Amino acid sequence: MKKLFLFIIPVLLLSAACTKDISRFNNQTKAPAAVPAGPVFTYAVKNLCDILSACDGNNIFRHIVEHWSQAVIQDAPQYNFNITNTCDLWWSKLYVNVLSNLHASDSILSQDKLTLPAVIRNERAIIDIMEVYSFNVLVNSFGNVPYSEALNYNNLFPKYDDAKTIQADLLKRLAADIASLDPTSGSFAATEDLFYSGNVASWIALANSLQIKIAMTLADVDNATAKSLVESSNAKAFTSSATDAVWQYLAVPNNNPTYQALVLANRTDYIACKTLMDYLVNMSDPRLPGFFGTNSSGQYTGAPIGVPTPYPSVSKPSARLNLATTPYIFMDYIDMEFYRAEAIERGYNIPGTAEQHYDSAIALSIRYWGGSQADALTYLARPDVAYTTASGTWQQKIGFQKWIAMYCRGFDGWTELRRFDYPAMAVPQGAVSGFPNRMTYPATTSTEQSLNGANYTQAAAAIGGDKVETKLYWDIH
Repeated sequence: MKKLFLFIIPVLLLSAACTKDISRFNNQTKAPAAVPAGPVFTYAVKNLCDILSACDGNNIFRHIVEHWSQAVIQDAPQYNFNITNTCDLWWSKLYVNVLSNLHASDSILSQDKLTLPAVIRNERAIIDIMEVYSFNVLVNSFGNVPYSEALNYNNLFPKYDDAKTIQADLLKRLAADIASLDPTSGSFAATEDLFYSGNVASWIALANSLQIKIAMTLADVDNATAKSLVESSNAKAFTSSATDAVWQYLAVPNNNPTYQALVLANRTDYIACKTLMDYLVNMSDPRLPGFFGTNSSGQYTGAPIGVPTPYPSVSKPSARLNLATTPYIFMDYIDMEFYRAEAIERGYNIPGTAEQHYDSAIALSIRYWGGSQADALTYLARPDVAYTTASGTWQQKIGFQKWIAMYCRGFDGWTELRRFDYPAMAVPQGAVSGFPNRMTYPATTSTEQSLNGANYTQAAAAIGGDKVETKLYWDIH
């Protein structure tokens, strides 16, 4: 009887195991039923700021504009971007880490039936502003890129749209976003919007400033459009530092990526470039100690671009840049003051004089980097700085000072250097190409050339060849 009982129990258990539904074990009980739009938006914007503020890996622009050199590894200073898949990573991070998450956040909001419609309109407009910014970075990096068919996971072979057509559409989107934003209604929570804590009026200022930024990039090829947009946006763009878009980094793990490279990774490689350093020293620029520290002998020195140099013998990035909490300036009033000076020189109807806005931009930059207003006035009084006495054309005067002011904002500095073609960059020792006017399309870590080959080939031919020396359509000088 005992044996029979023991035999029956396994049979019963086996029977239960065969008939009971075990699919419930596939349910992720700890996963959220739905992801809110706000945190996805925050994640996307943080990724964008991380990409732009980094100093290693895919961000090689501090070397292109010759603000930094490297002591040992010379890939980036010598334009050898394929060694570290620089262009591939820049492309994939912008599309995957940034744009796909912005798109996902917008898709969530499009299905939201609980939030007030006015709040959703504001939030979707804010998301679109960031999408416009991100696509503009891609266009100014590569030229023609996937746009109208991008961000569709069902389309593995998106066509590449014409760069000029994309930027024209981005400006239309911005105009619609500005018209849609309502400062009397709410938007993202302060914990989700880490630029403005949900202040819609500040987003309106950012959108108008971005409209000026894109319009001025087009000024040499479409002056009428640029003039119209700059004049209509000027009064609503940044008029003080109060509305600057600043990403405030925190302690580890939410630290500035530069801190990651300089401190946590202890890279004894990043050093001052002689091109920038010589100007700072020779012109007694008060920003110098904010930009760099001294070498082992207590002197400010820079290394020629592309030349291996003993690390102790040259200046390194300043102590300020070795802080985890150093903020990243996404867009600010300094940008707008330089644009206003340029716009006046181009004949646009902007209040003030070119000299006033030029002086304002330089003084703001000096104060940001630790100088005083007295320091700024002394610097502005120098004959080689004062707008009326500095040598060169207005493009050279504004371009030179903007090149300095874009310190630690390498991508923007690269864009402005291509627009103004000034100052002249030294030819890196061992350079593998001419000056990079664009980034090449992904070739190694992505599948653009292998799986989307037909569209890639067409795009490369349309822009004049997939080479770094190929100029974008707006870069005509």
